[in-house]
Amino acid sequence: MPAEIRRTLLQVQTTYKEGWKEVATPTKLVAALAVIRNPWFGRGHVEDLSPEVQEICPEIGKLLTEMLLDVTGDALEGCGKASVVGMGGEVEHAQALTHSLWFGNQLRDAIKAKSYLAFTNCKGVAGQPIMIPLMHKDDAGMRSHYQTIHLDIPDAPGPDEVVVALGASVGGHPNHRIGDRYADLRAMGHDVDNPAGV
Repeated sequence: MPAEIRRTLLQVQTTYKEGWKEVATPTKLVAALAVIRNPWFGRGHVEDLSPEVQEICPEIGKLLTEMLLDVTGDALEGCGKASVVGMGGEVEHAQALTHSLWFGNQLRDAIKAKSYLAFTNCKGVAGQPIMIPLMHKDDAGMRSHYQTIHLDIPDAPGPDEVVVALGASVGGHPNHRIGDRYADLRAMGHDVDNPAGV
């Protein structure tokens, strides 16, 4: 059963100035989204979601990954994911479509990422705010790449739909200057190679 896709969307945001300062190298945020029919809509409680996950997620993951890479190419540094299920579904449906290696590894493998994909999942109505959190593809401790893409789709998700999204960044957040978690760990006396102290 292929995904029933109603629409795809691509948002590109380039920042040249943040606050009171020019950004030395403009940064870019890219969001690729698909509005799809919820494959579990109207079926009551479905205990095993895996058949639909394994059929739909590779297709959607590959599509959204290609949309991102068409914009960023090899310059992609940060990444994340999000999903919003309509009111006729469950949050578990949104989670099933994004918390799956069938989905996320389409992007992670394409960019050879070492970090997991930061995420949000929620239930909502058409126009629901969508937030895609990002972090560095290789190093979850690099605060320079902690940022969030904010957007919405005025007519999605419908009650029988799920919005599935991947996000990416070229560069960190504009004019970043909060250091990284390793500097904090050193200042607190932790061994950076063994931050848990074990």
